[in-house]
Amino acid sequence: MRVVRAAFAGSAAGPEGYPKGDLPEVAFAGRSNVGKSTLINALLNRKGLAKTSGTPGKTRLINFFDVDGRFFLVDLPGYGFARVPAREQAAWRGRIERYITGREALRLVVLLVDIRHPPAATDRQMVAWLAHHRVPHLVVATKRDKLGRGAATQAAAGLAKDLDAEVLAVSARRREGLAALWRAVETGLFGAAA
Repeated sequence: MRVVRAAFAGSAAGPEGYPKGDLPEVAFAGRSNVGKSTLINALLNRKGLAKTSGTPGKTRLINFFDVDGRFFLVDLPGYGFARVPAREQAAWRGRIERYITGREALRLVVLLVDIRHPPAATDRQMVAWLAHHRVPHLVVATKRDKLGRGAATQAAAGLAKDLDAEVLAVSARRREGLAALWRAVETGLFGAAA
């Protein structure tokens, strides 16, 4: 997909802050240190649009990015890793759950996992929760460049088996797998004929 214009469209703690209108949305979910913001920046070919940090847990609100006035990419708060009080993590979880189950514009959740590690209990729970709520989702293994080609292929296959899901491996840094991810996003947004 060729992106001409991408812009930050705002942050929201709840439905009152979501963008108005009926543009479709694709949300990115995952643990706090999995690289959601980095991947969004790579997909949009914009450095620093989605704020990244060396400190996990910086994304605390739901962040919306307008892509060519056609759809939104949505950066959800991370789960599982951030060193923040349990009460704040529970608030993030509530935000994520309310958004995913209540947002009519949502077409696809891209669930990110780190290719270097077995899925955490929270990753397994998220996959099961999305399936239970019948939310269309795609599992994407990030940081593919951190492993050799053979090891990355083997790790992605292991994740697919562990999560009982298809897994697409990507590297934001080397831009590997991004074209395949865009195809899946377009299909989620606009159907197979996109």
